[in-house]
Amino acid sequence: MVRFIRPHPGQEKILKAKTRFRVVACGRRFGKTTAGQIAILETAARGGCCWWLSPTYGMADQVWRDLKRVGRELGRDASIHEQERRIDFYGGGWLAIHSAHSPDRLRGAGLDLAVLDEAAFMTPDVWPEVVRPMLTERRGGALFLSSPNGRNWFWEVFRLGLEPTEPEWQSFHFTSYDNPLIAPEELEAIRRQTPERIWQQEYLAQFSDDAGSVFRNVREAATAPPGAQPLAGRRYSAGLDWGREHDYTALVVIDAETRQMVALDRFNRVSWSLQRGRLEALIERWRPAVVWAESNSIGSVNIEALQAEGLPVRAFATTARSKTPLIEDLALAVERGELALLPDERLLDELAAYSMTRLPGGGYRYSAPPGGHDDLVIAAALAWRGVRYGGAGVDFV
Repeated sequence: MVRFIRPHPGQEKILKAKTRFRVVACGRRFGKTTAGQIAILETAARGGCCWWLSPTYGMADQVWRDLKRVGRELGRDASIHEQERRIDFYGGGWLAIHSAHSPDRLRGAGLDLAVLDEAAFMTPDVWPEVVRPMLTERRGGALFLSSPNGRNWFWEVFRLGLEPTEPEWQSFHFTSYDNPLIAPEELEAIRRQTPERIWQQEYLAQFSDDAGSVFRNVREAATAPPGAQPLAGRRYSAGLDWGREHDYTALVVIDAETRQMVALDRFNRVSWSLQRGRLEALIERWRPAVVWAESNSIGSVNIEALQAEGLPVRAFATTARSKTPLIEDLALAVERGELALLPDERLLDELAAYSMTRLPGGGYRYSAPPGGHDDLVIAAALAWRGVRYGGAGVDFV
């Protein structure tokens, strides 16, 4: 029997199951990939024909390295073919790595086992149109491994495994706590810094109806009184996002002591010089300790112009990596009632519509819906950054 590590009890439960189709919904770091590797190695070593499918080839890189290591340890009992990402075993079994990115290219002989890793991030046609037919002649099995991604096709096959009328299917649910190698206090530390929506989906492996929404309790958080006036001795923080034609230039000011939003402004279709004049007036009125301003593209030149006027403007470069903690910090503050929002309908609508897309590699892409705006969202997130970190540079890049 081929096993390169000893499985923990949750993994053992999956591996011992005799059901033909096993669906595993689990939290991050549970060890689903390791369980899949053990399953495919054991099947191939017994003479089975096996596929490992990932949403992209890049996501399977570490899996391929692990499987090759085992193949090398077997010596003459296994032959490794690097270009095809395939291992042939003594006795006729084999395993191969494939990407589900282009399902129409996935063709081949019949299979004894298909492992679909991060299945929830594959297109819905991969299973019924490509993989399922290849299991027919050999009556092969499938192992679906994934964290949830809303209630999509992976949720549907998970439900099949819960139906008593589907004896060939079996579903398993594990949270990150089910990995005995992870200290519970480590997970609790993560939970304190993670929005509840992400915690439930990524670590508790819960299927959520609102998987695409970012901000919760938006209207409940809109308790900041309108018409606030600047107070001497108070520390204010501001965030600034730029726009001109379709997008808007937006400025949000937060009282760093009371954690209340005290002012916002949003405008477009005026020249940069007029925009800067309007912003200078707002900044002079509230005198924030720092103004974090989005610096991408048109932002850098305008930031330099404001800095030349002696204003406390700091540049923030928005990248895929820096945007995630920026948005999630704001989402956590709104969700937990740590920030009181102004009851401005433009702001509340932007927050309510703002969405995330879970990426196969584990990260998120945050954005406004097509045709929508996120100017006030970004300005609020930058202002909240100033509340939390002041003018200090926090390296997210």
